[in-house]
Amino acid sequence: MLEVFLSYLPYALITTFTPGPNNLMSLYSVSSGGWKKGGRVILGIFAGFSAVMIMVIAFCNELANYAPELVKHLKYVGAAYILWLACHIAMSKPSESSEKSLSFRSGLVLALSNVKVILYLITIFTAYIIPSGAGFAEMLAHGAIIIAISAVSWCTWGTAGSIMQRFLARYYRPFNIAMGIALVWCAVQILR
Repeated sequence: MLEVFLSYLPYALITTFTPGPNNLMSLYSVSSGGWKKGGRVILGIFAGFSAVMIMVIAFCNELANYAPELVKHLKYVGAAYILWLACHIAMSKPSESSEKSLSFRSGLVLALSNVKVILYLITIFTAYIIPSGAGFAEMLAHGAIIIAISAVSWCTWGTAGSIMQRFLARYYRPFNIAMGIALVWCAVQILR
C-alpha cells in the first residue's frame, strides 16, 4: 500500500493544493465570514468530497466504462455552477455575505459538482490504485488518505483567507473580482 501511495502522492499534492473551486471557495468563505461561517462551507466541501469519494470507490469499474459520457455531462453542470459562484463572488459586497452564500449546502453542492475532483479521483483510482490489485478495503484506505490530504488543503486555503481578512475587508472589490476571474478560469479549464 505504501508503494502505491508514494506513486500517486506527487499528483495528489499538486492537484489538491493548486487553485481550484474547493480551494478558492475555502479562501473566500473564511476571508468573508471568518472561521465560524467559512468553516460551514469547508465542512460542506468535506461532505461532498467524501460522498464523491465513496461513489468513485464503489463504482470505479462502471465509471471507467461510462466515464466519457458521464464526464461530458458533469463537465457542463460543474462549469455552470462555478460560473454562478464566480458572478456571485465578483459582485458581492462584504455585507452581502449571507448565511445562504456561506453555508454547508453551498460547500456541499460545490464539491458534488466539481468535475476537477471527479476526474482527479477517477484518475488516481484507475491509474494507480486499481492496477496495483487493491481490494475494496485498500481502496477505502487510500480514499481516507486522499480525503485527509484534501482537508489539509482546504484548511490551508481557509487559513490564508483568515490571515488576509482585515486586508480584504478594506479591498474587498478587487479581491472579489480577482476570485471571480479565478473561478471563471477554473470553469474554462473544465470545458477545455
